[in-house]
Amino acid sequence: MTLKVAIQMDPIDSIDIAGDSTFALGMEAQKRGHELYHYLVQDMCYWDGKVMAYAHPLELRREVGNHFSFGETSRVDLSEMDVVLLRQDPPFHMGYITTTHLLEHIHPKTLVVNDPVEVRNAPEKIFLTHFEGLMPPTLITRHRRDVMEFRDEHKDIIIKPLYGNGGAGVFRIREGDENLNSLIEMFDEMYPEPFIVQKYLPEVRQGDKRIILVDGKAVGAINRVPAEGEARSNMHVGGRAEKTGLTTREQEICDIIGPVLKEKGLLFVGIDVIGDYLTEINVTSPTGLQEIERFDGTNIAGLIWAAIEERF
Repeated sequence: MTLKVAIQMDPIDSIDIAGDSTFALGMEAQKRGHELYHYLVQDMCYWDGKVMAYAHPLELRREVGNHFSFGETSRVDLSEMDVVLLRQDPPFHMGYITTTHLLEHIHPKTLVVNDPVEVRNAPEKIFLTHFEGLMPPTLITRHRRDVMEFRDEHKDIIIKPLYGNGGAGVFRIREGDENLNSLIEMFDEMYPEPFIVQKYLPEVRQGDKRIILVDGKAVGAINRVPAEGEARSNMHVGGRAEKTGLTTREQEICDIIGPVLKEKGLLFVGIDVIGDYLTEINVTSPTGLQEIERFDGTNIAGLIWAAIEERF
């Protein structure tokens, strides 16, 4: 089986090939004999009923500084592709949202991974609210009074942008911290949408676990431990990846959300768990594939492509 695969992602020249999950997916597809194409969000267009993109044929290599080659750019009818991998990084913005609307026209005849409608309807920190009892105490608001009352109740809190990613703009505010008012003012000025406030979970010092689910089933995990003096566990801000397995509670969380993910066509998902709580459901551009493979040898990119190929 040879599939024509278009990858919608960020510029490929600057990725870290040792850690980038899209690179791992592309390498696995190439190994399986599939044809690769690459395009950016701004390369898409809608032309008299056709969803098109200015795309390059793509060849990948695991060579630092020489990891890709492009063929000649052409305007490609995306409905003639077999698969589109929807893989540019969050945060959500209107360019990204527009692509999900356009890709609706070709999915599922052309398989879009993940389903563009469900991706659009499942922002990481809001999708979480549909699973009562799994997330930590949470507030989504723009009102100062709400935040003050929430901190009075929980004493130690985390404030972060509702559509942020990678740990950017995440603040820990303890009881009595005089910076809270200024922080709320800053968020009001920077973001038009509400922001999210959660109870601080001290279990994060033992790690923030990233669990990968493929077609609704947990297939691997890594534990990300924050650096000393840091509340964030994201690896690009100093978090340390560790080998790990799933606890009984973590498997329970996966068993609860897995059937919902499968039903919605969210084939490749990364969830974050701290202690007993689910803190994010990442459906736009989940990461962690290469780190998991280095620790336990599980080729999750291969599992993802096996699940895709089963649909043809």
